[in-house]
Amino acid sequence: MRKKEDIKEHPSGLSRRDFLRASGVSLSVPIVIGHRVIKVAGAEVKLYGPGKVPIALTVNGKRYTAEVEPRVTLLEALRHEFDLTGAKRVCDRATCGACTVIVDGKPVYSCSLLALEAQGKAITTVEGLAQGNNLHPIQQAFIDNDAQQCGFCTPGFVVACKAFLDKNPNPTPEQIQGGLGGNLCRCGTYVGVRAAVAQAAAQKGGRRNG
Repeated sequence: MRKKEDIKEHPSGLSRRDFLRASGVSLSVPIVIGHRVIKVAGAEVKLYGPGKVPIALTVNGKRYTAEVEPRVTLLEALRHEFDLTGAKRVCDRATCGACTVIVDGKPVYSCSLLALEAQGKAITTVEGLAQGNNLHPIQQAFIDNDAQQCGFCTPGFVVACKAFLDKNPNPTPEQIQGGLGGNLCRCGTYVGVRAAVAQAAAQKGGRRNG
């Protein structure tokens, strides 16, 4: 005998059980747990885990491989798997910019990007800026303009400045200030940082903003 709630019908003529049956049919099967492909409502979704999975990342032109849990961020993989410790873990909330790296030409908070998601992309960290013993112009400009104090935010700032100048090689002072708004310095070295960007831009043929 069917329960009352099962025989209660909607104005459309469908009972709750009929609706649930129809909803279940609309899901594509099978649904597989693990790093397999599932289909939900016709869309394919790749699941990873719960254990470690292999990853391959291209960092500073070099291929790195490791096995990590799916929850591992790019920042954690760089620091703990590949010993690239330039990017710093400070806020771990994608707000301070100390972990900034360049991914496919764009500055990215590496604490907010999963290592799995960074596969197949070109990643540049602060370790990849210098050419041998020759510093990148923005690195040298930071030294010349005393644009660092404690140094914890410096790698993220340097990388963010590099990405900014790649996109805007001839910036105005206002553009420099706005373009670096995603990075924070608790020591307050913003004047030196802006001067460093202006110097690096001038060395590349841009205007000297002072």
